[in-house]
Amino acid sequence: MSPSRLHRFRPRLLDALTGYDRRRFSADLGAGITVGIVALPLAMAFAIASGVKPEQGLFTAIIAGFLIAALGGSHVQIGGPAGAFIVIVYGIVERYGLANLLIATSLAGVLMFVMGLFKLGALVRYVPVPIVIGFTNGIAVLIGLSQVKDFLGLDTPKLPSDFFSQIAVLARHAHTLNPAALALAAASLAIVVLWPKSYKMPTAPSGLLARLRRLSAHLPGTIVALVAATVATVLLDLPVETIGSRFGGIPQSLPGFELPEFSWTTVKQLLIPTVTIALLGSIESLLCARVADNMAPIPRHDPNQELMAQGVANFVTPLFGGIPATGTIARTVTNVRAGGQTPVAGIVHALTVLAVVLLAAPLALHVPLAALAGILAFVAWNMGEWREFVRLRQFSVQYRTILVGTFALTVIFDLTVAVEVGLILACVFFIYRMSTLFRAEPVADAGAPEGVRVVEVFGSLFFGAVGKIETLTAQPPGTRALVLEMHRLISMDTSGLDALSQLHRELERRGVRLVLAAVNEQPRSLIRRAGFEAEIGAANITATLAEAYAAALAPAPEVSEAG
Repeated sequence: MSPSRLHRFRPRLLDALTGYDRRRFSADLGAGITVGIVALPLAMAFAIASGVKPEQGLFTAIIAGFLIAALGGSHVQIGGPAGAFIVIVYGIVERYGLANLLIATSLAGVLMFVMGLFKLGALVRYVPVPIVIGFTNGIAVLIGLSQVKDFLGLDTPKLPSDFFSQIAVLARHAHTLNPAALALAAASLAIVVLWPKSYKMPTAPSGLLARLRRLSAHLPGTIVALVAATVATVLLDLPVETIGSRFGGIPQSLPGFELPEFSWTTVKQLLIPTVTIALLGSIESLLCARVADNMAPIPRHDPNQELMAQGVANFVTPLFGGIPATGTIARTVTNVRAGGQTPVAGIVHALTVLAVVLLAAPLALHVPLAALAGILAFVAWNMGEWREFVRLRQFSVQYRTILVGTFALTVIFDLTVAVEVGLILACVFFIYRMSTLFRAEPVADAGAPEGVRVVEVFGSLFFGAVGKIETLTAQPPGTRALVLEMHRLISMDTSGLDALSQLHRELERRGVRLVLAAVNEQPRSLIRRAGFEAEIGAANITATLAEAYAAALAPAPEVSEAG
């Protein structure tokens, strides 16, 4: 393949550093530290909810967060472990084991890099909106369900990955509810919901309360909830499960490089998990980048460079024990609101998480899992676009079917099945819709010679609409020629061309000439390249309707035997 067809690897960081000054660094530093503090509890919570150790979420935030910022195609995107991956990772660990999760993540990284290299980033945007909303809401429901155990402090075995099995296990152990855990989770959720969300400092705040509210907004509600719940657990000696009691704490260092065992047999078994991670990571990261583009006065992101950076991050991070990573909307929005302007803010965010791990890892021993469950309950609620269910009656049956179907399949089966079925439904409905837009209608033209029938065709003549061409073989007695007026036929595929060829042959057998008038560029090009022009005769393809009438009355031309 020509190198010009490949995407040139050029991180946005290189452009951002041109003319970089102290003012921009100050803004990026403050934003990066803010986002790093926000990311800290989320990284641990996402990892625990995914069925892995909390430090694996932190390592992902550090390594993947650094690589995505340094190599990505967006000025402000923040990468790391994401809520969207919780259900996927949990299911893969449950079915294939942790080692195979790491292999699948690295393979997905290779796939994402190749997608960006071959400029396929724009194709990810073609995933229909109802599919994205459907699986996003489905994942949100599954995240919320997965947190019921820790939110209520239930004493249950490890939850299965199946939706109905989870409900059954939770129902059987509902009597083990822990009031202390429920109180901590509810309080943590309330703090995150009610805590101020704006990270912009006013230049002249009015009133003491307004000043305190804006100042408090610099401390993320997730950290406030985590610290308050941890202090309450230690001081009151609450009987709740903590990171220390379940996982034994968090190591105060980064893990070493380790290659997982690799074989082609394993790769073949991990095809579906690999494609799922790559697809979800690509969709989430590019959606996040588009959100950031609409929020800040920054250059628009490069989707192919972003995919390549996501690929590098997801290939490297599992080699240090990390889990899948992607662009994260909540942390990216926080970065923009906090004043982040360049990828330097994302790098500072990763270094902030690293500093906390190196300096304060022992303090995580006492973090109650109920508090993390409360935080994740808020994440799940914010993640879902619940208003879309209310607005469903405003849309077509096809839109409703795709959205609700994708949602239900995500919850009941898994994301892979949901997206596959959703895309099939979207294609079927699109084909049906396009076929209804194609029409072939008789035209009553007083200027038409006797025995010449005119039919106007418009829309797109493709495999889904060829049936309407096939009906034109039945012509009234006395018809000498059939003129297809095609100036409103915008496109035609090979199936449509084959239908025209069949029509020509059947009409010719009956002694009726077929003439094409006002053929547009794309259909005309296909007709010429496929040899149909030689089959029908160049004289029977005219520029205007008047010329078509003349061709219809002319003696039959000599045509080649082609076709």
